[in-house]
Amino acid sequence: MELAHSLLLNEEALAQITEAKRPVFIFEWLRFLDKVLVAANKTDVKEKQKKLVEQLTGLISSSPGPPTRKLLAKNLAALYSIGDTFTVFQTLDKCNDIIKNKDDTAAYLPTKLAAVACVGAFYEKMGRMLGSSFPETVNNLLKSLKSAESQGRSEILMSLQKVLNGLGGAAASCHRDIYKNARSLLTDRSMAVRCAVAKCLLELQNEAVFMWTAELENVATLCFKALENSNYGVRVAVSKLLGTVMATALIPKQATVMRQNVKRATLEEVLELMATGFLRGGSGFLKSGGEMLKVGGSVNREVRVGVTQAYVVFVTTLGGQWLERNFATFLSHVLDLVSHPRATQTHVEAVYSRRCVSFILRATVGSLLGEKAQIAAAKDICQAIGKQMKAVEAVVNDTNGENKSGAADVAASQHVMVCALQELGSLVQSLNATASPLIQEPSIGLLETVTSVLLHPSMAARLAAAWCLRCVAVALPFQLTPFLDRCAERLNNLKTSPEAVSGYSFAMAALLGGVHQCPLGIPHAKGKMVVSIAEDLLRTAAQNSRLSLQRTQAGWLLLGALMTLGPSVVRYHLPKMLLLWRNVFPRSLKELEAEKARGDSFTWQVTLEGRAGALCAMRSFVAHCPELLTEDVIRKLMTPIECAMTMMSHIPSVIKAHGAHLKASAAMVRLRLYDILALLPPKTYEAKRNLLQPNSASGSGALEHDPSSIYLRIPAGEAVPGPLPLGVSVIDASVALFGVVFPHVSYKHRLQMLDHFAECVKQAKGVRQQAVQLNIFTAVLSALKGLAENKSTLGPEEVRKSALTLVMGALDNPNPILRCAAGEALGRMAQVVGEATFIARMAQFSFDKLKSARDVVSRTGHSLALGCLHRYVGGIGSGQHLKTSVSILLALAQDGTSPEVQTWSLHSLALIVDSSGPMYRGYVEPTLSLVLTLLLTVPPSHTEVHQCLGRCLGAIITTVGPELQGNGATISTIRSSCLVGCAITQDHSDSLVQAAAISCLQQLHMFAPRHVNLSSLVPSLCVHLCSSHLLLRRAAVACLRQLAQREAAEVCEYAMSLAKNAGDKENSGVNINPFAPGAGSRRDIHCRHQGVNITETGLEGVLFGMLDRETDRKLCSDIHDTLGHMLSSLAVEKLSHWLMLCKDVLAASSDMSTAAPLGGGKDEESEKKDEMDDDTMFTTLGEEDKSKPSVAPRWATRVFAADCLCRIIMLCENANKAHFDLAMARSAKLRNPKNDLLVLHLSDLIRMAFMAATDHSNQLRMAGLQALEDIIKKFASVPEPEFPGHVILEQYQANVGAALRPAFSQDTPSDITAKACQVCSTWIGSEVVSDLNDLRRVHNLLVSSLDKVQAGKGSSSQLYRESATTMEKLAVLKAWAEVYVVAMKIKKEAETKPKRAIKNTDDDDEDFGTVDELPPDSLITLVQPELPILSRLWLAALKDYALLTLPAEFASQLPPDGGAFYTPETIDTARLHYRNSWAPILHAVALWLNSAGFNASESPEEAAAAMPNSQKRASSIMLNQAPGTPPATKSLPEINKDRMHLILGVSIQFLCSPRPEEPVEHVTSCLQALHTLLDSPCARIHIAEDQLLGVELLSVLHRLLLTWDPPSVQLLVTGVVQQIVRAAQDYLQEKRNTLNEDDIKEKETCLVLGEGGETGGLVPGKSLVFAAMELLMFILVRHMPHLSPKMSDSPSHVSAKPQLSEESARLVAATVTILSDLPSLCSPAGCMTILPTILFLITRVLKETAVKSVDNQVSPPVSATLQAIKTIVTLPMAKTEETHKQWTSLIRSTLASVLEYSQPEGTKSILDEVSMLTAIALFLWSASTEIIGVQSLQNGCINRFKNALNSCDPWVQAKCYQLLLSVFQHTNRALSTPYIHSLAPIMVEKLKAVEGNRPNSNTELLAVQEGIKVLETLVALGEEQNRVQLLALLVPTLISYLLNENAFASASTISKDLHEFALQNLMHIGPLYPHAFKTVMGAAPELKIRLETAVRASQASKAKAAARQPPPTIHSVPTIKLKTSFF
Repeated sequence: MELAHSLLLNEEALAQITEAKRPVFIFEWLRFLDKVLVAANKTDVKEKQKKLVEQLTGLISSSPGPPTRKLLAKNLAALYSIGDTFTVFQTLDKCNDIIKNKDDTAAYLPTKLAAVACVGAFYEKMGRMLGSSFPETVNNLLKSLKSAESQGRSEILMSLQKVLNGLGGAAASCHRDIYKNARSLLTDRSMAVRCAVAKCLLELQNEAVFMWTAELENVATLCFKALENSNYGVRVAVSKLLGTVMATALIPKQATVMRQNVKRATLEEVLELMATGFLRGGSGFLKSGGEMLKVGGSVNREVRVGVTQAYVVFVTTLGGQWLERNFATFLSHVLDLVSHPRATQTHVEAVYSRRCVSFILRATVGSLLGEKAQIAAAKDICQAIGKQMKAVEAVVNDTNGENKSGAADVAASQHVMVCALQELGSLVQSLNATASPLIQEPSIGLLETVTSVLLHPSMAARLAAAWCLRCVAVALPFQLTPFLDRCAERLNNLKTSPEAVSGYSFAMAALLGGVHQCPLGIPHAKGKMVVSIAEDLLRTAAQNSRLSLQRTQAGWLLLGALMTLGPSVVRYHLPKMLLLWRNVFPRSLKELEAEKARGDSFTWQVTLEGRAGALCAMRSFVAHCPELLTEDVIRKLMTPIECAMTMMSHIPSVIKAHGAHLKASAAMVRLRLYDILALLPPKTYEAKRNLLQPNSASGSGALEHDPSSIYLRIPAGEAVPGPLPLGVSVIDASVALFGVVFPHVSYKHRLQMLDHFAECVKQAKGVRQQAVQLNIFTAVLSALKGLAENKSTLGPEEVRKSALTLVMGALDNPNPILRCAAGEALGRMAQVVGEATFIARMAQFSFDKLKSARDVVSRTGHSLALGCLHRYVGGIGSGQHLKTSVSILLALAQDGTSPEVQTWSLHSLALIVDSSGPMYRGYVEPTLSLVLTLLLTVPPSHTEVHQCLGRCLGAIITTVGPELQGNGATISTIRSSCLVGCAITQDHSDSLVQAAAISCLQQLHMFAPRHVNLSSLVPSLCVHLCSSHLLLRRAAVACLRQLAQREAAEVCEYAMSLAKNAGDKENSGVNINPFAPGAGSRRDIHCRHQGVNITETGLEGVLFGMLDRETDRKLCSDIHDTLGHMLSSLAVEKLSHWLMLCKDVLAASSDMSTAAPLGGGKDEESEKKDEMDDDTMFTTLGEEDKSKPSVAPRWATRVFAADCLCRIIMLCENANKAHFDLAMARSAKLRNPKNDLLVLHLSDLIRMAFMAATDHSNQLRMAGLQALEDIIKKFASVPEPEFPGHVILEQYQANVGAALRPAFSQDTPSDITAKACQVCSTWIGSEVVSDLNDLRRVHNLLVSSLDKVQAGKGSSSQLYRESATTMEKLAVLKAWAEVYVVAMKIKKEAETKPKRAIKNTDDDDEDFGTVDELPPDSLITLVQPELPILSRLWLAALKDYALLTLPAEFASQLPPDGGAFYTPETIDTARLHYRNSWAPILHAVALWLNSAGFNASESPEEAAAAMPNSQKRASSIMLNQAPGTPPATKSLPEINKDRMHLILGVSIQFLCSPRPEEPVEHVTSCLQALHTLLDSPCARIHIAEDQLLGVELLSVLHRLLLTWDPPSVQLLVTGVVQQIVRAAQDYLQEKRNTLNEDDIKEKETCLVLGEGGETGGLVPGKSLVFAAMELLMFILVRHMPHLSPKMSDSPSHVSAKPQLSEESARLVAATVTILSDLPSLCSPAGCMTILPTILFLITRVLKETAVKSVDNQVSPPVSATLQAIKTIVTLPMAKTEETHKQWTSLIRSTLASVLEYSQPEGTKSILDEVSMLTAIALFLWSASTEIIGVQSLQNGCINRFKNALNSCDPWVQAKCYQLLLSVFQHTNRALSTPYIHSLAPIMVEKLKAVEGNRPNSNTELLAVQEGIKVLETLVALGEEQNRVQLLALLVPTLISYLLNENAFASASTISKDLHEFALQNLMHIGPLYPHAFKTVMGAAPELKIRLETAVRASQASKAKAAARQPPPTIHSVPTIKLKTSFF
């Protein structure tokens, strides 16, 4: 294939390959050429042009296939337009000669067709350059058109179309000829020719004026005829022609108008013409009436559908603005269509016409009009309905019967009503909340109009009105409850009118069915109301025979609708329902028999209707309340059902007796029975055999066929429910039921049934036989499917035989649907039987058949059978037949004589490829080459073959799969074949084939992304986005979605390149031909595939625009995903672009006109334009239409844009911190102007959120508030660089306030108010606002909503379900709680901060200093006044939550009438709302209790005043108290105890198992609440008194740690543990103290207090200490894994220890601190149990964490461990004799470990010696000599100190001196003496050495100073007689530090400091020990001289600086302090 990629055809390579591969090679070359010619250098092309022309023209006569000839023609034309045009006429003549050739053989045909194609391409590309030769060419083509066969005809017509396109107006002389010749072919036998003619004429009408003036009627008639017996393709083409011609006739194109004086048609004429097609079809106007009668008078369906399409094309071509102006006329015309008697001759036809008219309205109004225009359209529809209704009322009230034709009018009016009401409903539903003006404007009176139709005499109209009401209520949920009430009231007032009973009950049922689409629901009481109305209707049904039927139906309909409200409502009415059901049916067989004898036909009709209704309500119950279906309920339901089954067998005799009009009612009963049986589990009923009655009426659905569907859920994707006619539904239901029952029937019965089926087929004749067979097959298929799903088998041999004969007979049936069913059944049977022999037998049978049979029918049937066999048995089961199957099917697929056989065999092949998977790999090459050959040869008109080829290609690609990435020779060939296949199918004219091509490329891209060329794929997909075929748009978007997932940036770039190219092409195109469809014609709106509409907004903009036009669910969700992928990969880089996109969408608020541009300046212009001359107006319109979006963004798109906004903020957050830092962002922007950061767009963000939050649409308001909340959260802390101390959000206070205010208005739905509360609390809590008055504005909103909360449950004006109120109230309480928590936090911070010095207010701007900061308690002052009320409501809410979280088995303990904020009926929904808001409330309650609450008891009067009655009741049920007792009996401690239980209960319950999707805020709130609570003494006592409570809490916290990782959570947990331990400590201390005071018992018992008692045993599960240890150990091991021996022994353990992070360090420190507190909770014996563990952990932590740091900082864990050692060593435990020995050994071992750890090792990171020394010193200070006076320990300690003294680090020396000082001063001389002896000499040496090596840094100076202090202390400690020797060491050392005067001047500051220090000390020592000092000085005179000099010098300098501060004598003070503290 690579060899084909050259500019000239590589003829050597071509000669070398096999004959079969040549066409592919040539095609590949042409494909390459097509891409290269455009891009190549012109001179290169001109050089090789001659050779190229030769090669290409040579190919014309090599009989190329369809795709090849298309490309060939394209390349030739392109070559001439790029290179020289000298020889173009020669080539043209050559082609003309070929066309003239008389050779009619099939072999010569491809050559002829290629020549025709070339001619077309030349003219299209070069147009007027070839102008002179065109008459000859056209004549030539027209001549051969007469004699050509169908393929030739369509090719010639396509060429003519191109000729016309290229020449434009220049070809006027030939227009008439072409028209005459083409006209007759519109009714050609071949559908492909009809399509081609339609396209050719469509091109012609652009220039040929006569087509839409003189010939207009003829064109219309022709089109109607062409539509007869047409297929889809023809209908599309012809309707496009018809619609466009009509539109042109109405508003001609300006260019043609200027040339000739044209008479324009009026709108009435045009519509009248279209209507004749709709009503009379193609029969024309001139035929006599007699002929009409013969035909039967009904219009061919295809014609009606085609004309329907044409209407849509007509309106779309004229555009949205035209429709807006002329909507009323258009509407009345369209509605007249459906009221015309010709359109409604039979019921089925009427339903069909209605579907057509509804389609016209939906397709035009739904997509062309913007929201504002849609509202206007809805008004027009209302008026039309009102007008019709007036006419109907006139007829109905006309009692004298003067108006004879009235009855017919009424009948016709029902269809008008149905269409109008359905469209109105759809409009309102799509407008959603934006439709509110329609309801609120009294002048429109929408509701009155619609409800008036509920009294229409026709049931269809009443149902449509009910449906319309349901749509309105779903769009505007606040109308739902008022509607229901109004209907109920009217139903009661008009009980005596049959229409009213029926109409209003329909409306109520419809409204109830809509409730599930309204998240807020309806009040619970409405259910009771419906039940009472329904009961009343059923009770009174028998009283008045005129009404019995309607009342019965209405009653049951309402009950059925009630069931859709779900179990929470139905639960309450179930007993009553069961009773009603039981009473409808006779109780026993006897009664049944008796019944048969009684009654006339009317009573039977009522009875049957009643029973059908009852069964229908049962079915609704089973479908909607599966939770209530207990065994018991099913048993009770079975009684009436069994009775109904028995009754069905008696019905025929009843019908015989009373007349055939009962058939319908009986069928209804049967339908309902089948429906409910199919829903119940088959085990519950013994299978009754139901034989299918064969009858068939394929009709289209309509509501009146089954009123119950008005309340059922609609399947997704349908706009209006359309149940099928009764007869069809009964069969469908019985088929479904048969499938459910069959697997549960005994084999004997199965055999009987199958035999009976065979018998039925034999007996039926003619058309009826087909129908019977179809029904039977569907049943058998359904049964086999049931068997497969149940994994059961078909049965013994005879059952199989019977089934096989049934199936095999049908494989040769002429009806294709039956053949399909038989094939499927065969496959399913093979699956169910599942035996290899059986499968082999079946396969062999088909093989034999296919080898021998020649007729199309059996070949197609059996080839499908093979496919189905493989499909259902799978690749493994049918592997051995694979080879034969494939070879047979490949042979069949090559049968060019019969496209049908090709289609079926290729379809089967695709099934086999799909099911065989990898086993097919061996057959991939032959299959692929066949597929390619067929693609290159099969004529494009056989679209089914091409569709199957596409399917095969896709299956092959999937089979080869990821292998496609490989580079082997075979794989490359396969891959390039696949790509060629995709290219051919992509170019096909049929939309299905193109869609298949796209999905193949999508698969290829998935497996081998490198090999799919996006640069050509993406633009082609973008073109498809504007296709008129939904399938293609779906495929294109699905493919884009996949591409955008991986390569979003490339996709967007290629799409933009398309926009640029389109611009260039259009400009160049305009010069040649200003009227070509690509240039400026407005016809583009519908056939946009010529001009691609990508503008500067890129592909994203197009997709956003599509969201407004598309209604298909899947398509829209794919567009959402595609945009989502593009957003996540591109939004951060192209921030402004995406924000602009969102802003443009959001800014188009619903009041803007359809397509007003964003700038305001254009409005005046457009007004002027309206006044301009009509003709010129159209061109400007056309160009404007292209530049503007067709429709302003609809609300759903705007909601999506608001969601995108939130996603962009989130993406930026993950990308870069600079997005949220103004200073950083500005500097980044300065560095590189391309840098685009979010914070720079803050004003836009706020504006978008504001626009969304204040819109009409509720969904948009929610999205806007969400965006606002996100913005506040992310930007609250961003400082404003220009005003220090302020934040950037402050300037938007007004916007935020304004966005929130409307959400608190009276009529806002609860969910929006709840969201707004959330935003309020976020805003207040974010501390953005610094001014109290500004804060108060938002705060007042919360205050106002608090009043709502206090109003209690029974507020009168209820529109929604009670849980909606619950949601709103809890949201308010949650918001207050969050504000209170923040306020308390600020207050606490303010209290802990030191007070700032008051600013000097003589600054320039005095007020600036004062306003700058809020007084810390201002927020609290806002909350304080509400606290009494709030705290009570909070506690009530928590109590509710606690009750609602009880497990199901305690349901009986729930209060019978609900809690403070929920009602018992809405428990399930309320739970969710409580779950969302309890955590902040809990935290707030804990804060309140801690600050004041434990002292506040509720005085009963206050409580009564603040709570409504229901709350009083709830509050009295404090978890354990009977409702009878008055609340005043409780004392404060009791109330507090209850509160404690409540809070701890809620917390423990939640922390036990927080669901993983819980937000982490809930966990942290809960832990903070516990921590706060345990701050208060009251709570501490409570938790310490009941030890199990503490243990429980600790074990729950331990579990929490196991599942939640964030360090924040772990820190909070340790905080709570510490609180618990402290509480226990305080409590124990208290107990010990009381015991000491009592002093009755001996001291010992006091010490035994604490855990462990006398034995020292701790019981897990009861011991607080044990629980705490477990938890702390867990944390330690989590952060320092090597503490656990298990971990360090494991082979995977890495010895390198990472540095602890800051958070971990804090955690470890906290843990160690708590550990050291634990021994104090134990008795001495208990202590001995836990101490080893604790000491081990502490020393290990010390060892791990004592690592030297750069700045000599002590890390938190180290200081904690040192503190812990001190705590433990000083424990009072040592005093008791029993434990003394153990204690001693423990302390010794610990010290030994510390010593061992502090041994310097070479390998480890440097130990922090200071910390280790401190630890040792701690032992020395705190423990007694006998414990650590042991020689070995003592030596160790001394060694460590020696090492430290000799350390080279002055810091270590300094610290060491300090520690030694404390050791030397130890009170216990026995302990300190050895140390003094061994260490003092070293010290003296060290200090002496300083003279020669003076200190250079402060640290070194410090070390010297500390050392001197130790010496001084030693002097002080020594006895009098040794004083002199000691001073003789100290004084000379000090004097040696003094400098002489000369040296002093030049010395460094540190040296000077040392000198000063020495001098001070000497001055100080002298007076202290005068005698000894003199002795020493006397002994050394040189010292004395030195000292005196120094003193003099110092005095002199002092005199100089008398004003200076006194010299620092401070150094010596600490030593004295130390002395005093130790002695």
